[in-house]
Amino acid sequence: MPRGRRIAATAAALVAVFALLSVLWLWRDPMGLVRADFARQRIAAGLSLGQIQAGDHRWVYAERKATRADAPTLVMIHGFTGSKENWYPLAQRLSGDYRLIVPDLPGWGASERKPDADYGFVAQSGRLSAFLSALARDPGSPLVLLGHSMGGGIVALTAADHPQQVDRLGLFDAAGVRFADNGFGTEVLAGQNPFAVHDEASLQRYLDTVFYDAAAKPSIPWPASTAVIGWRRRQAAFEQQVLDRIGRSEERFLPGERAASIGQPTLLLWCRQDAVIDPSAMALYAERIPQVVQVMLDGCGHMSIMERPQEVAAAVRNLIEEGEFR
Repeated sequence: MPRGRRIAATAAALVAVFALLSVLWLWRDPMGLVRADFARQRIAAGLSLGQIQAGDHRWVYAERKATRADAPTLVMIHGFTGSKENWYPLAQRLSGDYRLIVPDLPGWGASERKPDADYGFVAQSGRLSAFLSALARDPGSPLVLLGHSMGGGIVALTAADHPQQVDRLGLFDAAGVRFADNGFGTEVLAGQNPFAVHDEASLQRYLDTVFYDAAAKPSIPWPASTAVIGWRRRQAAFEQQVLDRIGRSEERFLPGERAASIGQPTLLLWCRQDAVIDPSAMALYAERIPQVVQVMLDGCGHMSIMERPQEVAAAVRNLIEEGEFR
């Protein structure tokens, strides 16, 4: 056989072996495709993984160190059914000299979950304060706390109740106020979980609810979709427990009430097509925090940090660079 044909045959055989190994890998671990993509995004953002014991839980987080010890530290807190990975597109675009800390909240992602523990706004705010205290940080490094959705309600409480820990604040599509009625809110008040996933149709409904921009909507091909559905089914009881606390208990509007005590420079950012936390919530927060800067983005839904990461990054940089830190 001529040398060229031997090389081509060898290459074809290697491709076939690689394809077979890939199929076997996905068959044994369908979530591997999702984890691999998360790892790709994390590496692209220059983040590495770490963990720390803070308060009563073990936290897992992603971190990118700064070149200066006194550079601002940005801590990013995800929302309901979310994880640290939601912030990776934004982290990749925050190319300034910042230290980035992106944790999984206790109970979520890779962080510790304890049976029968409370994971509502108040309990998580206390844990977040403990996490901020546990971070090794240069005394000259100001702390900027960013929260999305449920995470926005948590960081609002933390900034109000522990002002000495937070220098600046960003609330993105934040929960914690009584916004104008929409389909999502009506279902929550009726005791349902609009984010529940139990089959392909409900997975698509979930994605269609939180994303407006089709170009930014994640694609979850089979067999990863089957694995994601199975995983979300196993989370159903926990999700319902958390939603009962943040959506229907006496603390559901506490972040908005306590926001009147927020004195730090604050960024409020929403997407006009948010079908989860109606954009009317931004004005309600603004009424209580007179020193806010408001940014309304168009053509995006609830996942502003993933649908419009470039614009969100610009708003965050303005928050950090506007005026002097105390």
